[in-house]
Amino acid sequence: MIGKKIGIDLGTANSVVFVEGEGIVVTEPTVVAIDLDNVTVIAVGKRAKEMIGKTPDNIVAKRPLREGVIADSRVAEALLRHFFDKALGKARFFKPDVVMSVPAGITSVEERAVLKAANNVGARTITLLPEPLLAALGAGLPIHTSSGNMIVNMGGGTTEVAVLSLDGIVEYESLRVSGDALNEYIISYMRKKKGVLIGEQTAEDIKIKIGSAVEVKVPKEMEVRGRDVGAGMPKSIVVNSNDVAKAVEFPLKNIIRAIKSVLEKTPPELSADIIDRGMVMSGGTAKLRNLDKLFARATGVPAHVADEPLFCVVRGTGIALELLASGERKFSFNKEFRR
Repeated sequence: MIGKKIGIDLGTANSVVFVEGEGIVVTEPTVVAIDLDNVTVIAVGKRAKEMIGKTPDNIVAKRPLREGVIADSRVAEALLRHFFDKALGKARFFKPDVVMSVPAGITSVEERAVLKAANNVGARTITLLPEPLLAALGAGLPIHTSSGNMIVNMGGGTTEVAVLSLDGIVEYESLRVSGDALNEYIISYMRKKKGVLIGEQTAEDIKIKIGSAVEVKVPKEMEVRGRDVGAGMPKSIVVNSNDVAKAVEFPLKNIIRAIKSVLEKTPPELSADIIDRGMVMSGGTAKLRNLDKLFARATGVPAHVADEPLFCVVRGTGIALELLASGERKFSFNKEFRR
């Protein structure tokens, strides 16, 4: 285990772990289930996610990250320990070097919470790099050149819009609106317009299976079960893609506003490059149907979804591990901490 290096994309909705020489070894929902009677962790990841909204009073399924940062440090440590054990084995004699992604707009308090959690579970050195830079690396953008590259990384809790050049971030906006916000607006729309109460997981299923960022001529349909707002009884209704498009219109407008803000602040020479190359979309939320068309139409800049957008950030951690180890390149925003 000498010299083991790992990259972690600790996301609000999903977390992915990369091990040097092995590739992506862990992909799990960022959820921990805790038994409150004896304060013990009973499930992590997929098993814990299945418990959301279905637990008795003594068990709670928690998401330790909110809006891209740690909201519950003890639960986050339990989650990281699970990932370390799964990726490296429980019996390890040497502490690993870790590269972790953090939002570009992270505060010093939020940053310390990430460092404390990683230190407590046995990291030797911890390098924090901003998500948009890692996403651009993972998407294969030539950010080491002097040309302009634009990335829109949309995870569960945050949307990071950035223009990069020469291994650094030139302009960026960090918006705490993304996949979770879309789910919340779908839940609200179903309650107000359809008279049905649904849970977070049902909203996520609707978004993935039939969701669309714009209204379409031939919408997909899906049967949804929930609780009638008036009668309180179980109820089943049919919703379609256009219902989802109406539901998520407002949060998507906020993301478009952030993209426009970054474009307005970008130096003219880099703007010319972005018009030629377009913006690249990464993160799980980038998989929402027709989102690239909506962004292109709203901004006038071509939009492309990266290959395997969910894994762009963690692939970027793997590339960063190699580059930092070789000393070949230095990144601005790079912050390294050693025990």
